[in-house]
Formats: sequence, C-alpha cells, structure tokens
Amino acid sequence: MRTYNRLKDKVAAVTGGAKGIGRAIVDVFSAEGAQTFILDFDLAAGQKTAEQLQNLGRKVSFIHCDVTNFDSLKKAAEEVERTAGRLDILCCNAGIYPSAKLEEMSEADWDKVHNVNLKGMFLTIKAFLPLLKKAAPGSKIVLTSSITGPITGYPGWTHYGATKAGMLGFMRSAALELAPYSININAVLPGNILTEGLEGAGEDYLKQMAAAIPLKRLGKPEEVAWAVLFLASDEASFITGQTLVIDGGQTLPESKEAIL
Repeated sequence: MRTYNRLKDKVAAVTGGAKGIGRAIVDVFSAEGAQTFILDFDLAAGQKTAEQLQNLGRKVSFIHCDVTNFDSLKKAAEEVERTAGRLDILCCNAGIYPSAKLEEMSEADWDKVHNVNLKGMFLTIKAFLPLLKKAAPGSKIVLTSSITGPITGYPGWTHYGATKAGMLGFMRSAALELAPYSININAVLPGNILTEGLEGAGEDYLKQMAAAIPLKRLGKPEEVAWAVLFLASDEASFITGQTLVIDGGQTLPESKEAIL
C-alpha cells in the first residue's frame, strides 16, 4: 500500500469499521499514520480487524458501539478522549442495506434502516462533536452515502435510498453550522463496490452489475477509502458540504447503448 503519512499525528474514528468499506478506511487511515478507532456493533469482526492491523504495527483500537444508541456513542467518545485525548477525523460509515419491495415493506423495516443509516449518523456526530470542536480548526467529518438515493434508484431500496439522500440534506445544513468552528463535512457516494455483502451473489449477478459500469468492473473498497482519505486530509481544508462520486462512471450513461 502506498503511504505518505498524510494523517500523521491525527486521531480518527470510523463507524462500521470492522468490515467492507469501513475496514478499508481504517486500513488506509492507519497506514497513513492516524491513530484509528474502529466503532462497530459486530464484536467478533471488530476485534479481528483491530488485531490484524495491530499485527502490522498500526495504532488501531476497537470500541464496541451501537450507532442507534446515544449512550453507547457517548461512552465511545469518552473512551476515545480518555485514550487519545482528541479526535480530528470522524467517518460516519455504518450502514445496512436489506432489500424490501415497497408493497411488502413494513414500518419496522423502514425504521430499522433509518435508525442505523440516518439517525445513527446524526447521533454519532452529536456524540463526537465536542471532541471535534476541541481539535478544531481542521477537524473533518466524512459521510459514506451512496449513488443509490442521491442519484439513482433500485427496486427494493426505497428505504435505503431515502436514508442516503437524507444524509446529504443533513450534510449541507450541517456544513453551514460547523463552518464557524472550521470543521469540514463532506460525503463520498460509492457505486457498486465488491465487499463481503456481495460474496454470495453469484458470478452471473456480479458480471451483470459490472456490465452497467463503463470501467467494466466493480469498485474495490480501498478505492473508496482513498477518496475518504483525501476528504479527511489537510488537502481538503477548503472543501465542505460537497460530494465525491466513486462509481467507475456508472451514473454517466444515458442508456446501455452508451457503454462501449
């Protein structure tokens, strides 16, 4: 992995950091010199990821945390402060994406996705904002949104798409409120990324997904992580309230015929 110590002496926290895109973000952050905290509800996966990266000499710690519970998040923030004394970067990455068609979707289905993806983001920022203000100027918040909702749609993901679009609406107003503290907030919008969630999808399905992408392949988690790294670095100090799409050109074609 290429490293340039862009986050040397920084402290970062990543929700949903045990697996998938979140794990890649933790990997890149810690490789770039940040003391990085994994915040995740999956106890076994969080401990495993932390141990694997610690074995590489990284400053990585795991905190068992539930983003739908504000008390859990406050305790996590207290542990970060007790351990590191500050927080420079907060990545709100935790999210779920169960499929449910609109006609069959229950109120409980809707609430579960919103509680994790949208409310969880809000509660996370609220819990860690005092620490981010303490480290300002220069603190960064990066949200993991999606092309689904803000740009595209997909059957079965009305609840998911609503949360990912909602994250961006939150971000734009939050950017104005956080600007006086010199805290930047931005978002990445990944397209189809090859994570653990697609492992059981089957080769034919993955080929079909890749065919809709001009670059003719699915993205890698680390390709999202490098974009998050940029938005979390000092290089993005004059960028706030903005989005960065990482989709291999998926949202560009007007039709299938436009993909060469």
